[in-house]
Amino acid sequence: MRAPDSWVVVGLDCGGTSDNATVLDASGRFLLDRLVESPSLVQEGPDVAVKALVRALDHVLELTGTARSLVRALGLDTPGPASADGVISSKGATNFSQPAWRGFDFRGALESQVGLPVVYNNDANAAALYAHHVHFGADAARHSSVSAIVGTGLGGGVIEAGRIVRGVAGMAGELGHVHIPMHGLLAEGQPLPRCNCGFAGDAESVASLAGIARNLLPYWLTRFQGHPLAGVEPVEAAARQVRAYGERGDPLALKIFEQQAMALGRLFTIAANFTDPAAYFLGGGVVEATPSFREWFLAEVRDHTALREEQARVATFALVPDLDMAGARGAAIAALETCRIA
Repeated sequence: MRAPDSWVVVGLDCGGTSDNATVLDASGRFLLDRLVESPSLVQEGPDVAVKALVRALDHVLELTGTARSLVRALGLDTPGPASADGVISSKGATNFSQPAWRGFDFRGALESQVGLPVVYNNDANAAALYAHHVHFGADAARHSSVSAIVGTGLGGGVIEAGRIVRGVAGMAGELGHVHIPMHGLLAEGQPLPRCNCGFAGDAESVASLAGIARNLLPYWLTRFQGHPLAGVEPVEAAARQVRAYGERGDPLALKIFEQQAMALGRLFTIAANFTDPAAYFLGGGVVEATPSFREWFLAEVRDHTALREEQARVATFALVPDLDMAGARGAAIAALETCRIA
């Protein structure tokens, strides 16, 4: 840990179970090199969750020996769906299921509580921004990138000239709900995958934990009779074990991950023709896998991304670094950029 030598911003990543916090000084130097977690308490409602974030703020300032008076702004990220201004969807969200969360102005409530400007992004956008800045460093403002974050769902982020593309309603970069071609991806007799959002054949319906549980695993269990995962209930619990089987080279698991890699490659192919980014980043559970497995998976995604020769010569494929810290750090970077512009 390092003491600040200037004004700072604080990044706060509010998740379904934990708040993660970090401190970034005006020069772009993080004062912490590890994860600082505390309970998010989001299941207890908005008022309790906002107070928990304030405690997370005070705790990380205490750890770094930083006075509250040195904090110029906060960066906040949460899972979506939420507006560009940090208002939780009127239908609620998986991590914010209580009725009190519907339409709740999370950013505004935190800003009112601490008396400091709060810059909001969804968690996938924040992770995408961090990956972009780590990869390009001082040249971040000269480049563009697209990130796909594979988790329970499929999050994403589009960075142009070093800044997050948010969209008018804050819904830009929702890569999971982009429809992708299914011909050649699905096996014989495999049903068209359906997403929890109501779409059929979008990227998330294949490349996500929910996609494994709802669509991929039930099909492949019919092709691998007697597989140990057939006896695991509920199917969501079985789906969480697929990665461990894949790391051991299990044929069923590899079929699932091959389809996921193909889906992500087709998604990146769409991005290549839509934004022509300099880099493609992949994050999520696969980043936490064994090195050999994650490198294999990234190579599969790259092989299924159809780039023109001119693009292939200059495009980079990489993993999102420091995934457990990426959200808080990306939120802090967004806050720092806002302060510099102001």
